[in-house]
Amino acid sequence: MSSPLDAETATALASTFKALGDPVRLRLLSLIAAAGGEEVCVCELTPAFDLSQPTISHHLKVLREAGLLSSERRGTWVYYRIIPEALQRLSDVLIPVGAAAT
Repeated sequence: MSSPLDAETATALASTFKALGDPVRLRLLSLIAAAGGEEVCVCELTPAFDLSQPTISHHLKVLREAGLLSSERRGTWVYYRIIPEALQRLSDVLIPVGAAAT
């Protein structure tokens, strides 16, 4: 990012960062990101946690509403995929001006 954030952009990004402020949501995002752009079924995510499926679905909904994930329902299951542009927007804010991303 080459210029400071305006108020509107800062507000939008803050809500996205807030969605990542929960360890379960951060882990969920990491698990989905680790799929390398492929979609992941909620049924594959639930066993990684000591939480009920409705709780996992709630956290996924928060990530989806924050614009970090897209989803598609197929029958009784929902499949999630990372939105790369959303992660890039967050990354752009965190990289100092003049620093090269590695």
